[in-house]
Amino acid sequence: MKRTHQIVSLTIVFSVLLSCSTKKDSVINRNFHALTTKYNVLFNGQQAYEKGLKNIREQHEDNFWKRLEIEPITFDKRSIGKLKFNSSPGGGFNSSNDEEKDNTSATPFDRAEEKATKAIQKHSMNIRGYEKNRQIDDAYLLLGKARYHTQRFIPAVEAFNYIIANYPKANLIYNTKVWRAKSNIRLENEKLAIESLNLLIELDKNEKNLTNLQRQETYTALAMAYEKTDTIQKVINNLATSITFVNNHQSSRNTFILGQIYAELGRKDSARAIFEKLANTRRTPEKYRIHANIELVKNMKSDSSSVGLIERFEKLIRNSDNRKYLNELYYQIGVLEEGRDSINKAKEYYLQSLESKKNNNYQKTYAYERLGNIYFKEQEYLLAGAFYDSVLQATTEEFETEKRIRRIKRKNKGLVKLRNYEETVKNSDSILKLVAMNTSEREAYFKVYIEKLKEEDEIKRQRFLNTQNFGSQAGGNSNNSFIGNQGKWYFYNTQSKGFGRVNFQKNWGNRKLEDNWRWSDKTTVNNQAENEAEKEIAEASNKYEIKTYLEAIPKDEVVIEQLRKDRDDALYKLGLIYKEQFKNPDLAIHNLERLSKLNTDEKLKLPINYHLYQLYDQTGEKLKAGQRRNTILRNYPNSKYAQIIKEPNTKIIAEEKVNELHKKYRYVYSLYKHFEYEEVVNQVNSLNPAIDNSELIPKFALLKALSIGKLESKEAYKKALEFVAFNYADRIEGEKAKEIIELLK
Repeated sequence: MKRTHQIVSLTIVFSVLLSCSTKKDSVINRNFHALTTKYNVLFNGQQAYEKGLKNIREQHEDNFWKRLEIEPITFDKRSIGKLKFNSSPGGGFNSSNDEEKDNTSATPFDRAEEKATKAIQKHSMNIRGYEKNRQIDDAYLLLGKARYHTQRFIPAVEAFNYIIANYPKANLIYNTKVWRAKSNIRLENEKLAIESLNLLIELDKNEKNLTNLQRQETYTALAMAYEKTDTIQKVINNLATSITFVNNHQSSRNTFILGQIYAELGRKDSARAIFEKLANTRRTPEKYRIHANIELVKNMKSDSSSVGLIERFEKLIRNSDNRKYLNELYYQIGVLEEGRDSINKAKEYYLQSLESKKNNNYQKTYAYERLGNIYFKEQEYLLAGAFYDSVLQATTEEFETEKRIRRIKRKNKGLVKLRNYEETVKNSDSILKLVAMNTSEREAYFKVYIEKLKEEDEIKRQRFLNTQNFGSQAGGNSNNSFIGNQGKWYFYNTQSKGFGRVNFQKNWGNRKLEDNWRWSDKTTVNNQAENEAEKEIAEASNKYEIKTYLEAIPKDEVVIEQLRKDRDDALYKLGLIYKEQFKNPDLAIHNLERLSKLNTDEKLKLPINYHLYQLYDQTGEKLKAGQRRNTILRNYPNSKYAQIIKEPNTKIIAEEKVNELHKKYRYVYSLYKHFEYEEVVNQVNSLNPAIDNSELIPKFALLKALSIGKLESKEAYKKALEFVAFNYADRIEGEKAKEIIELLK
C-alpha cells in the first residue's frame, strides 16, 4: 500500500515537471502554461494596468474652458521617446553610482509591463514557428498598452506589430490595430493611422466582425487622427458616428466635444441641441451634465432665455452633490445677471465664485477679469487694476501666452502707471497742504489726527482683551468639565502627561522655567529682546506726540519744489493716460485743467492747451475748445500745434512720413532677425535726426543696442542699453533696457 502511494506521488510530480516544459507540444503543457499565464502572471499585470488607468482618470483635469482632448490623458510632450533604464542591480548604465540611478518609484504601468514580459519569457511556447500558448497575444497587447501609457510609443508599436504579424487570427487583433493607430497618432504619423483605421472600417463593412465597443474605439481614434490634421469636418463626422454604438463614458465625452466644435464653428443651434441632450439625460456622467448646462449659457439663443437658465442654475446650486462645481455655477449666474444689466448681482455671484472652497486658478482668472472689466467700465480704475493684478497672479505658466492674458497684461500696465501717478498726486497734495499751513494750523491738524489714532488703538486693545478674557473663561469652564471626565484634555490625562514629561527631559534635559528656555546662551537673545522692546516703547510714545509729525514736514525748498514737480508731472501723465489709453475725456480734462491752474513750467503750457483743445472739441464744448485754440494761435503761432490747427492737411503729410518710417523699421527688424547686426547699426545711424519725435525711435534705439551687444564688448552693450533706459524711461523699450541691464549685473 505504501509503495503504491509512493508510485502515485512520483507519477504526479513527474507529470507536473513534464508539463512545465515550454518545448513539448501536448495538451497538458498547453493548458498548464495557458492557465498559469492567464490566472497568475497576466492577472496581476492586468490588475496593475487597471490601477494605472484609475490613477490617470483621477489625476487628469479637464479644462472645460477649452475643447477637451478626445482621449483624457495628460501626456508630457517633453518626455515622449525618452529612454528609461531599469534601476535594478545590473540594469542600465552606471548602476554602481547611486546618484545617477532613476530613483522614481515604479508606476503601475511599469508593473504591468514587467508582468507581461515575464509571461512572454517564461510561458511562451513557440514550437516550430507556431505559438501554442493562446494567452501570449494577450501578454503582448498588455505590454504595448503599458508602454503607450508610459509615453514609449515606438516600443508600443513594436509590440502591436508583433501581434498583427504573428497572431493574425487572434480575437483581439482589432483592438491591437486600434491601439497601434493611437500610438502612431501620438508619434505624429497621422496619415498611417488614418489609412489603417479606414481599412479596418472597410473590412468591418464586409465581414461585420467588430463589436459595437470596437467600432466606437475605431471611430474615436479616427477623430483623434483627423483632429491632428485640422480636418474639422471629418472630426465631426467620426465623433457623430462613434456615439451611435455604445452609451458609455467615452460616448458622453465625444458628444460633449462635438457640441464644443459646433460652438467654435458658430453653429449655435446644433451646439445647443447637443448640450441640451447631455444636460437632460440622467445617464450622462456628472461632470459632462453640469458643464453641458454651463455651455448652454455660452450658446444662449437670446437674453430672454436667461431667466430660465438662472432658475436652472439655482436648482443645481441647491443640490449638495454639486458642491465641487459651485465656483463655475456661481460664475455662470454672474454672466447671466451681467447680461441682464444686474451689475450688483453679477458682482456678488463673481465674488461667491472666487470664495468657493473647491476652485482652480484658471477658473478664478475669468471671475477676476469680469470684475476688473465691470469696475473699468464704472471708471473705478484703481479697483479694476487690483482685479487685473489678481488675474495675472492666478495665471500659471501654461496659460501666460494666451491672447486673453496678454491683453490683460497690456491693459494692466497702463493701470499700474495710473495707480502710481494717482498715488504720487495724493501724497504730494497731502504734504504740500501741510507745508502751506502755519504752525498753529499744523498743531490743530495733528491734534485731531492723534486723537483719532488713540481711539483706533483703544478699540484694538479692547478687542485683544476680550479675546484674552474669552480664553480665560473657556479655560475655567474646561477646568470643571474635564476633571470629572477622565483626562480628555492632555494635562488631565496622567498617563499622557507623564509620557510628555519623560520625552521633554530626554530632548532638553532639566531646563529652568524662564523666557527663551531653548537657548543655552541667553545674553544675545536677551539683549535683542530688550532693544526691540525699548524700540517698540519709544515708537508707541512718539506716535502720540505732535512734535514727531511736525519734524517730519519738509522745510527745504528744494525738496518742496521737487514735490511740486512730481505732482505736476503726474497730473500731466494722468491726463494723457485718460485721454489716449482709457478714452475718458472727463477725467483727462479734470487732471489737465487742474494742472493748467497749478503749473509753473513753461514747457508744459503749450501741450496742456493743445490736449484740452482736442478734448473740448471731442466732447462738443465748442466755446472752451475755441478759447484753448485761440491761446495756442496767439501765444505760440510758430509751434507745430498751431500749424496743425491752421493747416489740418499737414497732419496727413506727417502720417505719410510715419508710414515710410514703419516700412523702414520693418526692414531694419528683418535685418536683425537675419543676424545682420552691423547693417542694423548702420541703418539706425543713417536715420534723419528731424524725426526724433516718432513713436518708433525708441524701438530703433533698442534694436541698435541689441545689435551692439552681438558685435562689441559687454561694456559697449551696457552703455548702449543705458542710453535707451535713460532717454526712453517712460516707454516699454526703456523698461526692457533696464531689465537687460539688471540681468547683465
